[in-house]
Amino acid sequence: MFPEFRDQISILKTQDAHFARLFSRHNDLDQEIKSMEAGVVPADGTTIEVLKKEKLHLKDQLYAILRKASAS
Repeated sequence: MFPEFRDQISILKTQDAHFARLFSRHNDLDQEIKSMEAGVVPADGTTIEVLKKEKLHLKDQLYAILRKASAS
């Protein structure tokens, strides 16, 4: 996710607790969705869709923080 911001992500994960929480939640959701889609964890399509929307919202927030930080 966001290879062009790799260095900035590393810095923000250690210096910005809010960013670190968002990043961690995004990764947790990614793993949860993959498990559901693989059938490891039972879930219906609606549940997966809701989680994907939450993950996308988090990604948008992370991107906005990264853009703001890189503009500084």
